[in-house]
Order: sequence, then structure tokens, then C-alpha cells
Amino acid sequence: MVISAVVAVLVGAPSLKLRGHYLAMATLAFGIIVYIIFNEETSWTGGPDGMPGIPGLSLFGFAFDSVEKYYYLVWVFVFAAFIFTVNLIQSGTGRALRAIHVSEPAASAMGVDISRYKILVFVYSAVLASLAGSLYAHYLNFINPSTFDLFFSIKLVIMIALGGMYNIWGAIIGAVFITFLNYEWLHYFEEFEVIIYGAILLLVTIFLPKGLAGTPEIVKSWFRE
Repeated sequence: MVISAVVAVLVGAPSLKLRGHYLAMATLAFGIIVYIIFNEETSWTGGPDGMPGIPGLSLFGFAFDSVEKYYYLVWVFVFAAFIFTVNLIQSGTGRALRAIHVSEPAASAMGVDISRYKILVFVYSAVLASLAGSLYAHYLNFINPSTFDLFFSIKLVIMIALGGMYNIWGAIIGAVFITFLNYEWLHYFEEFEVIIYGAILLLVTIFLPKGLAGTPEIVKSWFRE
């Protein structure tokens, strides 16, 4: 997580001068570069064959050597990250981030250091992603570059867009929904899976701009009308 935080600072400092879709494309491009390097650097990462033999996770002598134990461990980390993020949003830092989201010029005029807060949230996101990747690697005892290709990054974006980018519950709702579809239904469609993901993203963008987390608000507006 420390290494990911350092990399996030190095990448974020120049990239966060961009805005909107340009920033998204820059981060996706960096992910593609890292994927290519890891895929070609066979002496370090094992290349396409990956890195086998990753030891199972144990804390203070207690080994998480079953699916049930690991399941509860992961949810402990999810709950801790969720509580920390909720408190972060309610803090002065969170208010500054929300102000930047609404209007960068207005936030800057009120004395908010936009670059500093953007890098801060960029680093925080990288740390959480690193934590998730570490848990994933210790669970499977194997990891390779193809697991985190461009399509995986796009799938994460779809999770956020589907769940709702303006609600902290949106990330969890989107992740659960897409994971359920992926393992229960979409694998039957094989090569058409990408088209279905695109259709889901298109429909949500048009009819649910605030994602599934914003559905109660839409229902309330219907009753008011």
C-alpha cells in the first residue's frame, strides 16, 4: 500500500492537471502501460504465466485457510474502509472534496487547495485498490497481469456508474450487482459479455444518472408528482 501511495503521487501530480474524461483516459492509459510492463517483464513478474506460490494470509499466528474465514476477513476490511470513508466525507477534507466536485473555481476562491486535495483522494483510492489486490493475491495464491487488463478497469468503472457516483453506498451496490451478473448470468454469453456491459452502462447513464443508489430518490419524486 505504501508503494501504491508513492506511485499515486508520482502519477497524480502531473495527471490531475487534467479534468473529466481526459483524466479518466490518462489513468486508463497508465494502467495499460503497467499491464504491458508486467506482461513483458518475465524475470520479475513471471510475465503471462504470473506469480505462483503466494503464501496464504495469516495474522498473529491465525491462518485464514478456509473460504469462510477469508470471507469474514474481507468484510472486516470492507466495513473498516466504509466507516473511514464516511467519516472522511463528513470531515473538513470531505467538505473540500465536495466543493471541488461542485465547482473548482468556487472552491479555489474559498481558499481550497485543489491540487492538494485531488492528490490526496487519488492516493487514498490507490491505497484501497492495493489493499484489495493484496487480499485477492493471498486468497488465490497466484496472480498474473491478465487478471487486471483494460476490461477489468472498465468493469470497475461500470460498477461505480451503475451503483451511483454520488453516493457512498453506490460502490457496494454496483460491485455486488455486477459480480452477481458476472458469475450467475453473463458468463453464458461468452464473447457477447462486453456488449451487455456496454448496454448496461448506456441504460444507466440515460435512465439512472445517479445510479441504483439514487433509485429511492426517483421513486419519491414520482409520488410527489
